[in-house]
Amino acid sequence: MQKSSTARRGTPAPSPTAAAAPAKVSAPSSLSTRAPSPALDEPGLSHTTRFEVLGAISFSHLLNDLIQSLIIAIYPLLKGEFRLSFAQIGVITLTYQISASVLQPLVGAYTDKHPQPYSLSMGMASTLIGLVTLAFAPNYACVLVAAAFVGAGSAVFHPESSRIARLASGGQHGLAQSIFQVGGSAGSAIGPLLAALIVIPHGQRSVAWFALAAIVAIVVLGKVSGWYKRHHLDRRATANARPHPAGPLSPRRAAWSVAILLVLLFSKYFYLASITSYYSFYLMEKFHLSVRSAQLYLFLFLLAVAVGGLIGGPVGDRIGRKRVIWFSILGVAPFTLLLPHVGLAATAVLSVLIGLILASAFSAILVFAQEIMPGRVGTVSGLFFGFAFGMGGIGAAVLGILADREGIEFVYRLCAFLPLLGVAAALLPDIELKRSRA
Repeated sequence: MQKSSTARRGTPAPSPTAAAAPAKVSAPSSLSTRAPSPALDEPGLSHTTRFEVLGAISFSHLLNDLIQSLIIAIYPLLKGEFRLSFAQIGVITLTYQISASVLQPLVGAYTDKHPQPYSLSMGMASTLIGLVTLAFAPNYACVLVAAAFVGAGSAVFHPESSRIARLASGGQHGLAQSIFQVGGSAGSAIGPLLAALIVIPHGQRSVAWFALAAIVAIVVLGKVSGWYKRHHLDRRATANARPHPAGPLSPRRAAWSVAILLVLLFSKYFYLASITSYYSFYLMEKFHLSVRSAQLYLFLFLLAVAVGGLIGGPVGDRIGRKRVIWFSILGVAPFTLLLPHVGLAATAVLSVLIGLILASAFSAILVFAQEIMPGRVGTVSGLFFGFAFGMGGIGAAVLGILADREGIEFVYRLCAFLPLLGVAAALLPDIELKRSRA
């Protein structure tokens, strides 16, 4: 009767073998069919998304990048004050970006092995020194020194902050990176606006007022560093006992994928260099705008970049990062190709669309790289932030030389083709598909 009752309920009767050792069969079966979860399998990661930590690190990113953007925002003022050429303007960006790009991979690789939680506050102190130096710089050489100090501060801030964002993500890596990135993008957008309202009317020395922002950032980062230290020490024994999970790709395939991602970053940041460094000059020359009006248009573009950066990460968590990368780089090409050939109103609209779409790529690219190289968050973050800064700096210098020789409008017609390099995204592996099949 028991067999018939069981059969009628649709549950097969257990075999003697299965009944004899249920624990030995069920536990390995459950583990073998479970898809690996980066949130749970990577040592040191929390199971809960710590939004208060993400908010603090994003706010610090806002203050950090606000200060950095002041250098670019006051280029028209510096150009007139020290009688600089476009090439010399490009060298300022190059100095800042190169000092950041060279140091960031080194900082990231070192702190992967030797965590330095309070390095965040020290990096911001370097930014503070650069800011004060910029405010009182008597000549072009001192401006370059100030740019180098600010770049060194960024070299420490970005890879370490990206690591904390991942530790606080609770497994929502794209969302965490987007929250972190939106702070920086918002700061970059607010910087030109504040420069137009404060620095341009009152002169170079009014930059010193922004030292207050650096001091606030140092205090906030001190608290974040305390959380990081406690979090790391509490989990150190577990992290050391558990090996880092193997990546989804072979080392050769992972290296090839990283190379493709760097090509995509090249196209993104070389184009962004044309906007962030020379957009004001482009608007002033082509449409005869004042410095203040041009800065407001730059603010609109950078605000769109902030919104786009916030969207890209969580969308990548849902639909896959490869799709976001593909759309973000290649999808912006029609708008960049059209931009140099339209009037002022259409230029403003197109620049906003370009900022929204293009900015959504970075969080997806960074998390994609972290997932194919698990256990190297600092190294990956330092490499990609450093490469982005380096490409921005080299792009600004090269485009400045072109602007001097061929004119600023030629620069925008040429750079319009850069997003076509987005076709390289087709060569990226489908790691989300591989994980779902695991």
